[in-house]
Amino acid sequence: MKDIARAILSGEATADDIRALPVPESYRATVVRKDEAEIFAGMHSADKDPRKSLHLDEVPVPELGPGEALVAVMASSINYNTVWSSIFEPLPTFGFLERYAKQQPQGRRHDLPYHVLGSDLAGVVLRTGPGVNAWQPGDEVVAHCLSVELESSDGHNDTMLDPQQRIWGFETNFGGLAEIALVKSNQLMPKPKHLTWEEAASLGLVNSTAYRQLVSRNGAGMKQGDNVLIWGASGGLGSYATQLALAGGAVPVCVVSSPEKAEICRKMGAEAVIDRSAEGYKFWKDEHNQDPREWKRFGKRIRELTGGEDVDIVFEHPGRETFGASVYVARKGGTIVTCASTSGYTHEYDNRYLWMSLKRIVGSHFANYREAWEANRLVIKARIHPTLSRTYSLEETGQAAYDVHRNQHQGKVGVLGLAPREGLGVRDEELRATHIDAINRFRQPVEEPTD
Repeated sequence: MKDIARAILSGEATADDIRALPVPESYRATVVRKDEAEIFAGMHSADKDPRKSLHLDEVPVPELGPGEALVAVMASSINYNTVWSSIFEPLPTFGFLERYAKQQPQGRRHDLPYHVLGSDLAGVVLRTGPGVNAWQPGDEVVAHCLSVELESSDGHNDTMLDPQQRIWGFETNFGGLAEIALVKSNQLMPKPKHLTWEEAASLGLVNSTAYRQLVSRNGAGMKQGDNVLIWGASGGLGSYATQLALAGGAVPVCVVSSPEKAEICRKMGAEAVIDRSAEGYKFWKDEHNQDPREWKRFGKRIRELTGGEDVDIVFEHPGRETFGASVYVARKGGTIVTCASTSGYTHEYDNRYLWMSLKRIVGSHFANYREAWEANRLVIKARIHPTLSRTYSLEETGQAAYDVHRNQHQGKVGVLGLAPREGLGVRDEELRATHIDAINRFRQPVEEPTD
């Protein structure tokens, strides 16, 4: 691995140089282990600790198949699916790997007693399998997380509808929180040249998800002038939704949970910001009953910020905690577009406000290749910027996942792979300098250890 890292870091290695480097027999990877799937049994979700379940193990390099690529991972990032995998919720991911093995011959490689996690990467192509023509060793790439077979007609209008659609590093093995990753070649996209490895690695899943959910015709189909309510607007998903709304001529109404997060939204350019903690919104009276009076108070506050207008679109991802309020505050004929459900999957709402006001609920899940490509293109053009706040080493992946699980972060959290430190991989210094303030907007100072 040292020779591979050295060649990439030199910035001078050619395709032939990378191709000539031997691929090692094993590599370091962040895994959960099948024999530990019950270690948190009986515990409340909030008490489960990813630092106990995530391990940095040496694992064999997987066999490369047709249409696939091996990528040297310079950096990756933490997404909520890694947190879910690490606490084995809503169920252990080994069931996904077992199902893949039964459904596809190539899936048998994935059914192992360990699961290499991670659904983002920035790195360099090491090898390509038969049938790969668009990419070659030495290409600097990022990867989106849609793994799809496309043998069914169902996926040829929208690949997210393919019955064999899976999320790489969550429903497949050999993910990006490692030194090497196995991907399908149609997961690859060009790395933005003005970003570092860790910045580029932080974008793929959340930026593509937000693009489909908000901009695509498969999601809300946002247009200029739309008022868009964005929950968690400074977080991993919400920070990209906020940028996409602003770039697309819409008006984001940003909901956050602290003055610090409110300030970040304002730095992104948002003017309508609600600090739900400061304003004391409590949408649930108790575990079983919501409070419609709080929905109404929230709707009134939104209209104060929009000049009397309700929101056209609600960008919904917290789920159970907020969904009743989301349905209520959307305008007549408006759209609630939903994914993730980080506060709970069982949504409850008053259907009168949906059916009698002709509102729509649209389910959205990641993005197809074209949507991911368009989202990445906006990054390459510096219209959308990374929201990376902090970066950890591969050895610290458990701590990184723990911090995301406890919501002790802003924007995205990165993890270095083969990159020995932050700040490497920039190929276009001029473009970077033009947008450096936006690129660093979410950066948090690293606390120095005390004696």
